[in-house]
Formats: sequence, structure tokens, C-alpha cells
Amino acid sequence: MNRSTLDKLISSTGLIIAVASLAASATLFYAHNFVHTQVVSQLSEQKITFPQAGSAGLTALPSADQTAVGKYAGQQVLTGAQAEVFADHYINVHIQKIGAGKTYAELSAAAQKDPTNAALNGQVQIIFRGETLRGLLLNAYAFDTMATVANYAAYGTLVAGAVLFVLAILGFSHAGRAQKSVSRKR
Repeated sequence: MNRSTLDKLISSTGLIIAVASLAASATLFYAHNFVHTQVVSQLSEQKITFPQAGSAGLTALPSADQTAVGKYAGQQVLTGAQAEVFADHYINVHIQKIGAGKTYAELSAAAQKDPTNAALNGQVQIIFRGETLRGLLLNAYAFDTMATVANYAAYGTLVAGAVLFVLAILGFSHAGRAQKSVSRKR
């Protein structure tokens, strides 16, 4: 096999991979945009807002949680990162305080053993609601994180596809020069 034919085969393969990479990049950009837009849309409809700076809702938190929540003081929860902070550093602190560190499963089991204890049953309902909201917010965080990963992957495949495309063009150019060189020698 002569050099020109080999260059054309390798360049054709590179071109096919470049086109596939560019198509994958477009799909990943779409996935990022779709998922992130859905997260923002769903969170905005909930109208969840961080406590204002200096408010009792913020100052009552432990120091590390005040720092995490304070970064978004007064803002509406609209992103996955904000949802994670609200879930883990605001809701979870309240759940732990209300349930005295016990989980929903532990409190529910205790309430089932003592069904006439109205205070315990009320505590179970509050913990259930808090854990449900916390779980939903953490799902928003997970999906928005996946959108971010898709965005990074989109840029990576875009760059890889562009580089392969340029290399394929250079390979075809070299194949043409190699073909002319072989023709002159004959």
C-alpha cells in the first residue's frame, strides 16, 4: 500500500470520528441546556427563598451552616448548587433539631408503637415533609450536576472533533502531495 492510500484511509477514519464527535458535542450541549433549564424552571415555580442576611432564620443555624446558607442570603433557590445548600444546610439542620437527631424511620417506628401520642405523630409528619422536600431538592442538585458534566463533555468533544477535523484535512492534503511525489518519480 502506498503512502497516499494510507493517508487517505487514516484521514477518512479521522474525518468520520470528527463528524461523530461534533454530533456528540451538539447532543451534549442540548442535554445540558434541557436538563439545566428544567431544573431552573421547576425550582423557580417552588419560590423557595434563603433567609435574609442577619435574620433569625440564618443566625439560628450552626456556624458552618450559616456560612454555607449565608452565601445565598435572600436569594431564590434556582440552581442545583443552591438546592443542595438549602437541603443540606438549612432543611437538614431543622429536621435534626425537630427529630432530636432521629431519622424519619426511627420516629415513624416509635409512633407506630405509640399511636395515641399526638406530639410524636405530629413530629413524624413534619419530619416526613422535610425529608421529602430535602430529597426533591437533592434530586434537582443531582440533575443539575449531570447537566454540568454534560456541558464539560460537550466542550471536550467539540474540541476533539475540531482537532480531528483539522488533522483529517491535513492528512488529505498530505495524501495529495504524496500522490504527486509518486507520480513524478515514475
